[in-house]
Amino acid sequence: MGISIGGISLPSYSTPIVAVASETGNPKELHGKKIFVAGSSGNTGKRIVQKLLLMGFEVRAGVTDVNRATQLLPSHPKLQIVRADVEEGPEKLSEALYDSEVVICATGFRSSMDLFAPWKVDNLGTVNLVEACRIRKLKRFILISSILVNGAAMGQMLNLAYIFLNLFGLTLVAKLQAEQHIKRSGINYTIIRPGGLTNDPPTGNVIMKAEDTLYDGSISRDQVAEVAVEAMLNPETSSYKVVEVVSGINAPKNSLRDLFNEI
Repeated sequence: MGISIGGISLPSYSTPIVAVASETGNPKELHGKKIFVAGSSGNTGKRIVQKLLLMGFEVRAGVTDVNRATQLLPSHPKLQIVRADVEEGPEKLSEALYDSEVVICATGFRSSMDLFAPWKVDNLGTVNLVEACRIRKLKRFILISSILVNGAAMGQMLNLAYIFLNLFGLTLVAKLQAEQHIKRSGINYTIIRPGGLTNDPPTGNVIMKAEDTLYDGSISRDQVAEVAVEAMLNPETSSYKVVEVVSGINAPKNSLRDLFNEI
């Protein structure tokens, strides 16, 4: 089983941890709103798009390659695929946001020889997207980040995952800088820090903790998508929070709403 943390695939040296679908609310006041998903053609982003469409939301799918995205995303009357390169600056991104009311950011750099790619996408790209929201006076922003972004402060500088990820352009440092910008922006935010991401179907339960708590563990991308959608549906329990999520076979089954409420 391959595991990805912070957008980088890690060797599969840990025991697989799996998860189950959770109960999610569906407030009537959100129906009719358009949701912008940045990174919609990525492994996590496309799952978020699919869940939103299944729930009846209109989705603007922000991608860097529209032609590629049309092959990856479903054909749906409530889906609009738009070019949105987070490296192009907030003014251009604000045009892509158009009439969206909520942004879910699931971007991540693609592996390349460019050591600055993580900084360009995970830091500056996220900052650009936040500033685009401010231009549009958009008030709700949900970010998919990563556990261990604040590993140094947690005493995890010798954690192999922390070392490995920061070898690639200071990936976790870049994500932490972006998180700090979001907190200063004045926008209503939820920051979700998943553990190692897997493409396996969820068959266990979500474990949710406060920021700077978890330093290992994995979670299905399907579950991360569920957590992101839950954060959007229920801002009263998820606003202005940073949560860390993994999954565990023996973890108790609690609704995501209750888990958010406990943080």
